[in-house]
Amino acid sequence: MLDSQIRVVACDVGLKRIGVAILEQNIILPLEPILRINRNQAAEQLSTLLKNKAATHLVVGKPSGGEAGHMDTQRRIEHFVGLLDFDGQIIFVNEDYSSKEVMGLLPSKKLRRERKGKLDSISAMIILRTFMEGGSA
Repeated sequence: MLDSQIRVVACDVGLKRIGVAILEQNIILPLEPILRINRNQAAEQLSTLLKNKAATHLVVGKPSGGEAGHMDTQRRIEHFVGLLDFDGQIIFVNEDYSSKEVMGLLPSKKLRRERKGKLDSISAMIILRTFMEGGSA
């Protein structure tokens, strides 16, 4: 259980959307995903959300680097996080299986397509759960 003064927000940084979740009274809740028009706009929106939620910690999902293409994704995520106007603590958490776990929650591809924006924030919830369980990148 975290101190009540600690406000944790998690994000799953994607090319089209940024999934977002928050820890409220020890309950992980999804927030509306941020539609990414460009990285500066998305960073500004996430920075505003962090301020509005009085976040003290930002948990960011990042792949481990074990698969092809993960190094580019890691650099892209690190660059994006560097654009944020946030003075709190930033923690990177291994997100290797968060998307697969989310896809397993919905039985059909049609449902997955229809709910893609929501899935990004559910991924952020899984990233936050991983952090709460002691996982890191």
